[in-house]
Amino acid sequence: MATATPTFHKCLTHFTDAKKYSKGHQSLHFLHYHRPVCQGCYLSMNGCREGDGRTRRAVGTIETRTLQPVASPAMAMYSLNMAISELKSEAPFGTSSGIVRVQVPIEEQVEAIDWLHSQNHLLLPRCFFFGRKHSSNGQEKLVSVAGVGSAVFFSQPHPFSYWDWISIRRFLSERCPLIRAYGAIRFSAEAKVSSEWLAFGSFYFMIPQVEFNELEGGSMLTITIAWDNDLSWSWENAINALQETLCKVSSSIVNFPIQTPPTLILSSHNIPSKVDWDLAVNRALQMIERNDSLLTKSPYEYSTSYAILVTQVVLARSTRVVPTAGIDPLAWLSCLKIEGENAYQFLLQPPNAPAFIGNTPEQLFHRNWLHITSEALAGTRARGASQALDRQIELDLLTSPKDDIEFTIVRDTIRRKLEAVCERVVIKPEKMIRKLPRIQHLFAQLSGRLRSEEDEFEILSSLHPSPAVCGFPTEEAQLLIAETELFDRGMYAGPVGWFGGGESEFAVGIRSALVEEDRGAYIYAGTGIVEGSSPYLEWDELELKTSQFTKLLKLDLPQRQKVDCK
Repeated sequence: MATATPTFHKCLTHFTDAKKYSKGHQSLHFLHYHRPVCQGCYLSMNGCREGDGRTRRAVGTIETRTLQPVASPAMAMYSLNMAISELKSEAPFGTSSGIVRVQVPIEEQVEAIDWLHSQNHLLLPRCFFFGRKHSSNGQEKLVSVAGVGSAVFFSQPHPFSYWDWISIRRFLSERCPLIRAYGAIRFSAEAKVSSEWLAFGSFYFMIPQVEFNELEGGSMLTITIAWDNDLSWSWENAINALQETLCKVSSSIVNFPIQTPPTLILSSHNIPSKVDWDLAVNRALQMIERNDSLLTKSPYEYSTSYAILVTQVVLARSTRVVPTAGIDPLAWLSCLKIEGENAYQFLLQPPNAPAFIGNTPEQLFHRNWLHITSEALAGTRARGASQALDRQIELDLLTSPKDDIEFTIVRDTIRRKLEAVCERVVIKPEKMIRKLPRIQHLFAQLSGRLRSEEDEFEILSSLHPSPAVCGFPTEEAQLLIAETELFDRGMYAGPVGWFGGGESEFAVGIRSALVEEDRGAYIYAGTGIVEGSSPYLEWDELELKTSQFTKLLKLDLPQRQKVDCK
């Protein structure tokens, strides 16, 4: 059987060389991934493999088949197994490439995260995405998606490019809106890659082999078959690999308990330490305040004569926690989902890799045909213990000069970037408070109409990284981040979401963690530094942003050890 394994290992080999990164980067060796590898994990094709011009065209067959509705997931599994047997016997597709989705509506409403939890025994790539409530091109509203196995994945060590976007798009169609590629892109493709992020490449997307859709009025279980002879992955390879995956999928649903006991940890430490954080913030403030620094230029200084604005750089922290026992990333994600009102929850886990999970309130963009929306989110305060205190904190955030500078930079930069590819950009509201269970932010929503669907790649590459996770000007801020931060952000603060035929949606991968069940986790957070920032207050903001994770932890008192990494 031909497989795409060699290409994937070539990608890993490239990143192995990258372990010789600069001495300033501290690699935490507790995350070396020696979990048993399921052979089925590699039975897939890399849609971004190098090939001739034919691989740039849309695949020959793109189709969605809907079977009769059934009462339960177990009955849906039976229907799909029968469908695979029929497809194998008929070999109905005469094209050399294609993608086919077979879906079974289920009357019972099952949460996608519970279905994914029931597949914890599988050592397969997996994904989960819970987004904002949109109607999906006339389809029943999709609440969340969980997937295991990859019908086709897309990953390379080089930065995500236009041709990589085309490689994904050729498997998608407006006629099949629920065939989607879920994944994420590194914050910086130019930064050296540390060991914990090796398996993700510079980007990693997957169209799941087996997918569970949680709908507002029910559920749906689906299978997807993808093949391309030009990529050495035939119809026979694809359907045999799918059958191998499906036979391992459980049809019994195991619900998460309402309350999950805290994770006991042996130790935790921060990079940077509190002392090093103070030094880094003060250095950034000195650079911002220098009149001759590019970090003092406003977004409009390049094209207008408006007054100079003081701008920002976003510095981040990585917190390593070592548990006494295994961490279930899905259990953490389930807890995040409970308090994730009006936010995105996600999980992405390539083969033989840790899980990247998060609960982010920030939308990068949502595209539905030519209509596009984006959001500006900046400025952070805790929620008040009482309604009166919450209103007082809200007023303080709305009237804070420091937070207004930070927010205005983010909003106006996004507007300028949208105006480059949209006919008209509307900002409504221009500034308000968005309240989350633990935190409140300054918020604005921007919308526009793209001139062409081809502008989607331009929007993605232009909006990321936004000033909310990087700073302004982008290149200067990225340089300062690279010189200051002693850890690899990986996919943290990068785009995370999905591409579809007529619709795509990406969030910003903040409020996130990288979790391996047996060895521990990295927890990430960042904060914007502008004129008037205080190292002490910014550290407190980091603590507030990571609290959705740290509330799940409890130090094992007999062996209590909390250290800052110097």
